[in-house]
Amino acid sequence: MSSNPVAETVAALLPRARQELAELVAFKSVADFDQYSRSESEGAANWIADALRAEGFRDVALLDTPDGTQSVYGCLPGPEGAKTVLLYAHYDVQPPLDEAAWATPPFELTERDGRWYGRGAADCKGGVIMHLLALRALKANGGIPVTVKVVVEGSEEQGTGGLERYAEQHPDLLAADTIVIGDTGNFRVGLPTVTSTLRGMTMVRVQVDTLEGNLHSGQFGGAAPDALAALIRTLDSLRAEDGSTTVDGLAADSTWDGLAYDEQQFRADAKVLEGVELIGSGTVADRLWARPAVTVLGIDCPPVVGATPSVHASARALVSLRVPPGVDAAEATKLLQAHLQAHTPWGARVRTEQIGQGQAFRADTTSPAYRAMAEAMAAAYPGEELQYAGQGGSIPLCNTLAALYPQAEILLIGLSEPEAQIHAVNESVSPEELERLSVAEALFLRAYAG
Repeated sequence: MSSNPVAETVAALLPRARQELAELVAFKSVADFDQYSRSESEGAANWIADALRAEGFRDVALLDTPDGTQSVYGCLPGPEGAKTVLLYAHYDVQPPLDEAAWATPPFELTERDGRWYGRGAADCKGGVIMHLLALRALKANGGIPVTVKVVVEGSEEQGTGGLERYAEQHPDLLAADTIVIGDTGNFRVGLPTVTSTLRGMTMVRVQVDTLEGNLHSGQFGGAAPDALAALIRTLDSLRAEDGSTTVDGLAADSTWDGLAYDEQQFRADAKVLEGVELIGSGTVADRLWARPAVTVLGIDCPPVVGATPSVHASARALVSLRVPPGVDAAEATKLLQAHLQAHTPWGARVRTEQIGQGQAFRADTTSPAYRAMAEAMAAAYPGEELQYAGQGGSIPLCNTLAALYPQAEILLIGLSEPEAQIHAVNESVSPEELERLSVAEALFLRAYAG
């Protein structure tokens, strides 16, 4: 990184940032209070509130959102007449999945092979630290030239919409000229990237019932309708032979005209096993960023260990559908539910329930904020030009903020590049990316202030 005072300050602050990230990662802040204690999320929220107060933020508050979680808010006033920038991250994390599969404990930040490992290290507790580093670097080098609002969400991973509903009920709270969402990532380590589109999402729970109770498979199997088998057939109807998503009435042929994603690079990023084919048609970028994608997230049925020879009376699954920009998530939900109803075999009774939804997002990359970010990224990543990529994931808050503040510019950056393996075991963050993106954010705030 080329020498400049902001970069030097961030580099000097990196050991402190590592310690702070370790403290934040230690909170098991999964916003599913049936699995993890609410006190873990509350501890993380209070840690962030204290950090904001220590940086001079005013009106620091824990916002009790309608989904029963807390978001953290604070405001740092800038010079008279300055623009306002909202910085976003979230402190809730995905469950660690199989803790035994982690090389090191998931809630203990551990350095290995030049990366820092731990659940939330990149997604998105690292984003909280990135914002703090950028602000500290500016304070040490002439001051912060804009009014800064920070909001850190407590239930983003759950998709339950708490902060979205809260923002709608308090529309002035998060108003800003520009919003920086620190929850995406570079296309690869070292390549500065702004995410210009996000897929939306919907989640539907489907239950199939066929019998009043389980039956002995020897006595009744062969004629009695098996609910688990019916569910498997229903779920299989959501994919074509090549693995493409097939939901009746939902278009699946759009194309992506931005940054290309090499197929071999994707295989390496996704750690696809040798000999296993990719699914779908079109380019990898088409499949990830421009087309719908269905995933069966879980199935309720007896585990193999302890299973009995039974014909099953009931079975259920949780189905996720990612929808590209230009597709209304509510309409996609209706199509998905209708498809599941229509493709359940043998007259089995089927019930569907929507449990989460978020709209897709498309940014205006011609705006002044994007020009300022391009300038900042060029300084933080010498020799590299800012790239625009899509993101297969969803951040429903983006559309809520875009609707509430139609004049605001929204930029998406972050630490979740492919090597980070967010949502998987052994999630990690690159300290070099944390350093460079913190510099970029600081320089962006300075350039955007004008």
